[in-house]
Amino acid sequence: MSITIVGLGPGHGRTLTLEAWQLLSAAETVYLRTARHPAVADLPTEVKLVSFDDVYDTAVSFEAVYEQIVETLLENGRDRDILYAVPGHPFVGESTVTRLIAAAEQQIAVRVVPGLSFVEPSLTAVKVDALDGLQIFDAIDMARFHYPPLNPDVPVLLGQVYSRMLASELKMALTAVYPHQHPVSLIHAAGTAEEQVELLPLYAIDHSLHIDHLSSLYVPALPVASSLMSLAETVAHLRSPEGCPWDQEQTPQSMRADFLEEMCEVLDALDADDSNGLQEELGDLLYHVLMQVQMAAEVEDFALTEVIAGIETKLKRRHPHVWGDWEVTDSDHVVRNWEMLKKQEKGEKPASALDGVPVSLPALARSQKIQHKAARVGFDWPDITGVYAKLEEELAELKVAATPEELAEELGDLLFVIVNLARWLNVDAESCLREANSKFSQRFQLTEQLARQRGLHMPEMSLAELDVLWEEAKGTMGGNR
Repeated sequence: MSITIVGLGPGHGRTLTLEAWQLLSAAETVYLRTARHPAVADLPTEVKLVSFDDVYDTAVSFEAVYEQIVETLLENGRDRDILYAVPGHPFVGESTVTRLIAAAEQQIAVRVVPGLSFVEPSLTAVKVDALDGLQIFDAIDMARFHYPPLNPDVPVLLGQVYSRMLASELKMALTAVYPHQHPVSLIHAAGTAEEQVELLPLYAIDHSLHIDHLSSLYVPALPVASSLMSLAETVAHLRSPEGCPWDQEQTPQSMRADFLEEMCEVLDALDADDSNGLQEELGDLLYHVLMQVQMAAEVEDFALTEVIAGIETKLKRRHPHVWGDWEVTDSDHVVRNWEMLKKQEKGEKPASALDGVPVSLPALARSQKIQHKAARVGFDWPDITGVYAKLEEELAELKVAATPEELAEELGDLLFVIVNLARWLNVDAESCLREANSKFSQRFQLTEQLARQRGLHMPEMSLAELDVLWEEAKGTMGGNR
C-alpha cells in the first residue's frame, strides 16, 4: 500500500504538471487538503473528490486540523493506494505533507510528485530573482514573533496571508523590523487570470479588500544595509587587508578605553533623554562589540554566532518562568532564581557572596552592587535608622581626621555609607551623582553666562556676589535645579 502526494500548482489546471494530471486522471478517489483552490474545478469530472475543508471548519486549531488529516490519510493508506493532492508544491508551506511523511515512515510507502509552488508566479508578478537572497516564510508562523527572524537587507516573500486579521497580526510583527511606511506588495491569485498586485505601505496591508487564501506578501529589502550581519561584514572588511590601517592595528586592549568612553556616551544620552543621540551612541557601542568579536574570531577564540548563541541560551535558561513551568511572585523572586541558577551553572560554590562584582565598575556602582550582595546574605541594618546613625558616625570621624591618609580613609567610609543610604532609599547612587553633576554644570554655566552679560569677571567677584548670580541662575532654571 502507498500514498502518493501530488502538487496542484498555484492556480488553475493549466499549471498542473503532466505527471500530476496523468495521476489525477487515473485515480478513482483524490483526497484534497482543500477544495478551495482554482485547480480543483479543472480536475477530471469522473474522479471522486474528498476534501478536508470540513475539518478546517470544525477544528479548534491548525494543529488539530493537521493531526486529523494525517490520521485519516494513514488509516486509508494502510488498506489501499491513495492519492493526496495539495495546493502548490508539496514541500512549500504544506505542514500536512511533512507530518504525513514522518508518521508513515517504515509503515507506508510515500511518493511525492512536485508541483509549481506559489513562489515562482509570485516572483514573476513582482519581477524579482529568487537567487538575489530571497527569504521565504509562512505568514502564519511569522505573525507569532515579537521580533521576526528576518534579514532586512534581502527581500522576503510571505505565503498564506489568508485573512485581514492575519495581515493585521503580521503587520504588527513586521514593524519591529521595518518602518511603518516601508513599501510592500500584496500579491493575490499569483499565476492565475485573476492575479493582482497591490502596492501599499506596510501599515496598510490589513486594509486591503482583496485578501483571501491565495494572497501573499512581498517585502523588499530596506534601502540601506540594516542587519547585524551587514555590520559584522563591514567590521570584518575594515580589519581585512583591503580595509583600514587604523582598524587593522587595533587589539582588544587598545580599544578598551574607547569602549568605556562609548558606554559613558550612551549613559549621557540616557541622562539627557535624547533618543536620537541614544540611537547613534548605541550604534557606536555596537561597533565596538563587533570589533572585539571580530578580533576574537581572527585568532579562533570565538565567533559572533557563538556569542549570540551563548546569551540566547543563557536568557532562556535563566527565565524558566517564561520558557518553562516555574512560577514567580514578583521581580525579586525572579532575581533570586537568577542568582540560584547562575550558581548552579558555575558548578562550584563561590568563595564569597561578593564574587562576580566587576572591579572595573565605577566606584559608586560597584559599592552599591557589593552592598546589595552583602544584604542578600543578611549582612544589613534592620531598618534605615541604622544607616542614618552610621552616616553621622562617619561624618564625625571625618571631622577629627588629621593626616591626609586618615582624611582619605574616613571620606571613603562616608561615601560608602552614602551609597548604602541610596540602596535603602531604592535609588541608584551612580545615576544620582551623574544627575547632580549635570545639574551643577548647567547652573554653573548659566552663572558664567549671566556674569558675561553684565561685564563681570568671576575671579574678581566676592563669594556673596557670586552667590547672587548663582541664585538667579537657579531661579531661571526653575524648581530645585
